[in-house]
Amino acid sequence: MTHVKALPGNPYDGHTLAEVIPGIEKLIGTTIDRLHADAGYRGHNAPADYTFKIYTSKQKRRVTPAIKREMRRRSAVEPVIGHLKDEHRMGRNYLAHRNGDLNNAILAAAGYNFRRLIKWLRILLYLILMALFPKSKLSPA
Repeated sequence: MTHVKALPGNPYDGHTLAEVIPGIEKLIGTTIDRLHADAGYRGHNAPADYTFKIYTSKQKRRVTPAIKREMRRRSAVEPVIGHLKDEHRMGRNYLAHRNGDLNNAILAAAGYNFRRLIKWLRILLYLILMALFPKSKLSPA
């Protein structure tokens, strides 16, 4: 998870771009050329000075093979969001008020990232141990 933001109330998906895009661009360090989103972003409120194109799911016109490939990659991200919500108890927020909503979202994303980091470190440790103690040394003579 690279960018998480809690938005107060229950805003329409397409009306969140004006708040979210500047933070994402600041995080990645460049401007966005293409944005792949679900159908809720068809009518969006991105400021006029943003020149990126928004491609929504199930869009048929002006979709090149490269964009189709990127859309398939986007569909691989959706289950990650579902697992984040399910595994980090985001079904109900037990923290109070808007600051609690913000903290809940950020802590869930941090927990997800730590889980991935621990998994990566476990694999690295296994590879180091296999390099230090090859099977020939561990097997009886």
